[in-house]
Amino acid sequence: MRTATTVEAAGFESWSRQADFVIEAEKLGLDICWVAEAWGSDAPSALGFYAARTERLLLGSGVMQVGTRTPVALAQTAITLSNLSGGRFLLGLGPSGPQVMEGLHGVPFARPLARVRETVEIVREVVAGGKLSYTGSEFRIPLPGGEAVPMRLSMRAEHPVPIYLAALSPAMLRLTGRVADGWLGTSFVPEGAAEAYFAPLDEGLADSGRGRADIDVCQGAEVAFAPDEEALGAMVAGRKKELAFSLGGMGSASTNFYNRAYSRQGWSEVAEQVRERWQAGDRDGAAGLVTDDMVLATTLIGTEDMVRRRLRVWRDAGVDTVRLYPAGETMEAKLDTLGRAIELVREVGDAS
Repeated sequence: MRTATTVEAAGFESWSRQADFVIEAEKLGLDICWVAEAWGSDAPSALGFYAARTERLLLGSGVMQVGTRTPVALAQTAITLSNLSGGRFLLGLGPSGPQVMEGLHGVPFARPLARVRETVEIVREVVAGGKLSYTGSEFRIPLPGGEAVPMRLSMRAEHPVPIYLAALSPAMLRLTGRVADGWLGTSFVPEGAAEAYFAPLDEGLADSGRGRADIDVCQGAEVAFAPDEEALGAMVAGRKKELAFSLGGMGSASTNFYNRAYSRQGWSEVAEQVRERWQAGDRDGAAGLVTDDMVLATTLIGTEDMVRRRLRVWRDAGVDTVRLYPAGETMEAKLDTLGRAIELVREVGDAS
């Protein structure tokens, strides 16, 4: 198994401290660093900065939201970052949700599946280097009825550009299996993943004549090491508010893909109750409904032996790359947690 992490500006005191974290993570042997965008800083600017400060580490956009940039602008960004990093760039794309797309960018969230599919097709055509002529339901390039003719970029892609899709819904998972090089997942419960996630992913892979070996399954979770049961209890309790936010606050009142993902994995009743409490403004009440089992099932929190056993379950479920969100109050503490987790992933992977 490979190791990855995700960084965003909000998690550090300054850009220089975040860059220091990325540099040190590379020294620890981390394989991939994804840069989040969400509703904070943009990903490409930071990725260019980190590309100049690292040598081996793969760097990915985790993720850029489809619809906030044209497909060709995404392709230009991807080729630029790939070329300047010596082929170390991974293009992570996702549809986001109505709250961010409509509430922040003023872009309709309608037809996300078609928009993502056509964006991937256009990006691949641009990366291939030919003149672009595309007709779809969402994009038509060049626009018809005018004087424009098909064009190609004046620069060429010097390296392949792998495309990863962030997917939670069955339809987006099927699309990921059909067209993507990797799947960026979250809200992952390995015990329920076969039906909730892998069944539609495998359908898409089969449609494209591929198998699981042809796609990188990259799953993420918070990792934290507890020295004893008392400390573990405090960690689990602290995580409940964050999980309640995912279930109740991520997305709009009616559209929350995280809530739906947990519901498909056996917690439909609790997930709905948490959403209702959160939307009503009762944040503490929502967090109080989250069970210890929900936290432990969807994270890598525990004693070192517990985390090791959990990683074996992830490996056996089909995870290729473990995206680690290391706990810690300081950068040094985060790096210590990350280093311990990387060693455990290597140990578990080598034993497979």
